[in-house]
Amino acid sequence: MTRDAAFTAKDGAVERVVQGLDASEASFAEFYDTHRDEVVRALTFTVGSLSLAEEAADEAMARAYQKWSEVSGYANPSGWVYRVGLNWARSWKRSAARRKRREEKVAHSELRTNSTTDAPQPESQVLIDALAQLSIEQRAVVVLRHYCDWSVAEVAAALNISEGTVKSRSNRGLEKLRAILAEEVT
Repeated sequence: MTRDAAFTAKDGAVERVVQGLDASEASFAEFYDTHRDEVVRALTFTVGSLSLAEEAADEAMARAYQKWSEVSGYANPSGWVYRVGLNWARSWKRSAARRKRREEKVAHSELRTNSTTDAPQPESQVLIDALAQLSIEQRAVVVLRHYCDWSVAEVAAALNISEGTVKSRSNRGLEKLRAILAEEVT
């Protein structure tokens, strides 16, 4: 059976209608269309790289699709996807760091990285550089609370930490972020 996407006009807006999908697949397709970009943006600020964030979000979405009957029942499925994507990105970064160390031992020279493919806008780069100085745990909380505007409870559930931990990481992260950005201004 082939799956076809059709587009129809509804109240002046274009609506995507997926034909040939069962209810679960259609539910996931709607979730993906609604939340993928938000997860990518949040992960970009958290991990500091658009390309890594896109890969992490896509990997997490694939895992969500595999377990959609379970994930769709969660109070915050996009939080689950974010957490899976963040864990995948952390793992990828650790693997990349190990590879880099091995290559440096063999080559006895620094690896060169080309950041032009991931170059964010200049105003975003200042924020990304400042966020990079926070711990990954503080970064995740700050991005989800203040960029994605998630509640303390949603962040706690997404990161599998207590609400008190969310509050303390948010406060400490914002204090450090303010100090970093104040130094940038002066």
